[in-house]
Amino acid sequence: MSKIRITKQFSFETGHALFGYDGKCRNVHGHSYKLSVTVIGSPIEEKGAVKLGMVIDFSDLKKIVKEEVVDVFDHATVFNKNTPHIELAKELTNRGHAVILADYQPTSENMVLDFADKIKARLPKNITLFSLKLQETDSSFAEWFASDN
Repeated sequence: MSKIRITKQFSFETGHALFGYDGKCRNVHGHSYKLSVTVIGSPIEEKGAVKLGMVIDFSDLKKIVKEEVVDVFDHATVFNKNTPHIELAKELTNRGHAVILADYQPTSENMVLDFADKIKARLPKNITLFSLKLQETDSSFAEWFASDN
């Protein structure tokens, strides 16, 4: 059975600050992230199957990624939970802002690792997460490949 890769792209806006960083990104700022999610599997071959010929319905993949990543991170601010910005995080939360206190430094590299774990856990068992590409700016991105992990 042939394996096919399919990709769905997502966009979301997220703020963050890099605790302990020695450059401008130590300050609270935001990005227009673009996330490309590629999965691999065999197209459904069962005669009469509603999703005949699909690896996974794009709408099913969209639901997973929206629930695990986009709806959580869009228009939220992400801080390392050990940040000195913790008082700011509390104040923002008290004022009704979406704040995520992560167990990691919220770099593109760590965010893509987090997203990979969340998406993999939700995929049907016959579908494998192949890769993720998290684009932070037009010229900067982090990639995750299953084959590297």
